[in-house]
Amino acid sequence: MPAPIDLYFWPTPNGWKVSIALEEMGLPYDVHLVDIGAGDQFRPDFLKISPNNRMPAITDPEGPDGAPISIFESGAILQYLARKTGQFCGGTERERIAVDQWLMWQMGGLGPMAGQAHHFLKFAPLADPPQDIPYAKDRYRKETARLYGVLDRQLSRHDFVAGDFYSIADMAIWGWASLWEGQQQTLEDKPHMARWLDTVGARPGVIAGRALHADLRKDPTARKPAEKT
Repeated sequence: MPAPIDLYFWPTPNGWKVSIALEEMGLPYDVHLVDIGAGDQFRPDFLKISPNNRMPAITDPEGPDGAPISIFESGAILQYLARKTGQFCGGTERERIAVDQWLMWQMGGLGPMAGQAHHFLKFAPLADPPQDIPYAKDRYRKETARLYGVLDRQLSRHDFVAGDFYSIADMAIWGWASLWEGQQQTLEDKPHMARWLDTVGARPGVIAGRALHADLRKDPTARKPAEKT
């Protein structure tokens, strides 16, 4: 049995990527909660692991050459775990390229745009004072819709995102895509995305990873002060 991986986690779509991957890959892990609402991500001990003050992060006591290694950035963690286990990264070089490009699509496109949609559509209007910005709401709602159109077209040709095999790209995208309602999107014109959401969401590893500390997710209708910049 390998030594448990230390998972620095909070139940968000980015956190789910890694909790799902660890469950899917059958790797033991210990959870260290990083309460991003309380500012835990800025603690000096966490910054030694994740210098960009973002979770998730991991420490693997059995890293390359048997030496411990800490890794931040969810996409890099997924790639590392896939290489470590030889799972969910494609069986050929062409498949690996497909996985990498859709993983980068999530990291550079869907994640940031859906995250901004969530912020401006759900959280900012409920801030104190309210920050209801029609331009930002429309911009991020539309860009998220465009990206889901890209995803639906890809899934019209394949069972999963990178091809006809399940991969870390699916794990990365699913958490954000599963929150489509909060991003004010529709699945009526995206039947392939809807099918994929159901298929991936029914996997035991996804169910377990998504359920990890789910009780800590905050009620977005609760009013809170606007963030200071």
